[in-house]
Amino acid sequence: MSPKTISLIVFLSAYVLFIILPYRRTIVALSGSLLLVLTQAVSLKQAFLAVNWNVMGIFVGTLAIADVFMQSRVPAYLAEVIVDRARSTTWSILFICLLTGIISAFVENVATVLIVAPIALALAKKLQINPTKMMIAIAVSSNLQGTATLIGDPPSMLLGGFAKMNFGDFFFYHGRPSIFFAVELGALVSFFVLYFIFRKHREKVQLVAVEKVKSWVPTVLLVSLIALLALSSFLDTGFSYLAGQLCMAFGIIALLWDKLANKRPILSGMKGLDWDTTFFLVGIFIIVGGISLTGWIEVIAV
Repeated sequence: MSPKTISLIVFLSAYVLFIILPYRRTIVALSGSLLLVLTQAVSLKQAFLAVNWNVMGIFVGTLAIADVFMQSRVPAYLAEVIVDRARSTTWSILFICLLTGIISAFVENVATVLIVAPIALALAKKLQINPTKMMIAIAVSSNLQGTATLIGDPPSMLLGGFAKMNFGDFFFYHGRPSIFFAVELGALVSFFVLYFIFRKHREKVQLVAVEKVKSWVPTVLLVSLIALLALSSFLDTGFSYLAGQLCMAFGIIALLWDKLANKRPILSGMKGLDWDTTFFLVGIFIIVGGISLTGWIEVIAV
């Protein structure tokens, strides 16, 4: 069987299995990648080069700094302050969704929801209302804003890697407003929709703030990373290496700081990262690389 045929079979089989076995997607992706190498459809070197290591550096680095940022309890603290100072429950919910969106633009979505969700649940408990709508609103806000920037979510990173879009290109692309503004337009519309849904909750509820900020250092690191990524847009216009290196460097600094300040072993911090998605992305890069290297992209494009 020719490498071209093998790569197509592996590609199609993998995507069928992704649908049938959604919770085994990483195993499927890595198995498909291994099969391509073992059958010599692609060489080990080609498989390695098929992975966009700049994107992987951005993903793993931001995961590390996001984990330390969440452990600092700054997001939870901000959420509680917002709830306590809001004029009514309606605005409390809306501001929580707004905060969720802002954080998700720069931090992995699931981590953001896990931090903000307990605040929403506590609010729902005090009001004795079903928290389902509130949780859906938070999830939607997080998922929407994750697309707004390069480091918000894996699909944005993949888009950046494929289209050679740097951090600044998500704001302005070739002199025109880019995806960030499209996302914010959607967020603006969703804000009014959420207001309509929660408009009846006009009670004023005080939450007892139990969270104390452990340290502002992770926040400084995250803001510094965002600023440097913006600067790197002018230095690495081809999105080839700098963003990934910056994210990895800040991720390592964050883990080292966590070890020194909180006595948390680096290995423990690394275990908490989303390795499932990390290896899934590696597998996807190789499978798609196999299709590209054997000429199927050109065939489809004709």
